[in-house]
Amino acid sequence: MKISIIQAPLFWENPEVNRNYFAAKIQNIPEDSLLIVLPEMFSSGFTMNPGEVAETMDGTTVNWMKQTATEKNCAITGSLVIKEDGNFYNRLLFVFPNGDVEHYDKRHLFSLAGEHKTYTSGGTERLVVNYLGWRICPLICYDLRFPVYSRNNDDYDLLIYVANWPQVRILAWDTLLKARAIENMSYVIGVNRIGDDVNHNFYSGHSQVLDYLGNALVEPVEKEVVFSVQLDKELMLANRNKLGFLRDRDKFNLL
Repeated sequence: MKISIIQAPLFWENPEVNRNYFAAKIQNIPEDSLLIVLPEMFSSGFTMNPGEVAETMDGTTVNWMKQTATEKNCAITGSLVIKEDGNFYNRLLFVFPNGDVEHYDKRHLFSLAGEHKTYTSGGTERLVVNYLGWRICPLICYDLRFPVYSRNNDDYDLLIYVANWPQVRILAWDTLLKARAIENMSYVIGVNRIGDDVNHNFYSGHSQVLDYLGNALVEPVEKEVVFSVQLDKELMLANRNKLGFLRDRDKFNLL
């Protein structure tokens, strides 16, 4: 499966400008890409002012994602601010080419920035999407720091993290993405933004794609870029079967 990732600056609390920006980038993505991955809160930046940008599941950005997926005949995923039943969620949407949508609400809210005071946690249920024979587990930013929650119970083939991860802690991002790939014998995609935000945070990107042994298929860079890369599920499964590491895993229950 060919996937494409977009590492981009985000325009602060301006969904229309961000949609137009990503629309232009997506037009140049190869026609044989089957999945496009955008950053966390791609329509606004990592804002603690959700009332300024929140949309509904029938809002403009969600409909834009559906239209884009249909026109490109590929899936598209990324997170944005959604308001539902009086609560705000940092919600990742996985939009299929036919316009169907599955979603995941961020479990681990970033208390250092006060995210837990503003947004509602998604609870303990992970999302595993079945797409073109791939089992895909999409997570959001701070989730990366929690290996038990990310643990592969032999129920996914591809682990995705979308993020707004600042440069000051980028070593943790690089290290933990590699660790998640190695320990879970899974392809791992990490998509981060670049540029500054109004809170004086600087983001250096380092979006990357790692194979099931921790080898970089896409090396980290610190500029605006679109990468496309081919993933080989059968080769991954053959290595899993040969090495057998997942068979020896510990069992965990989340409370």
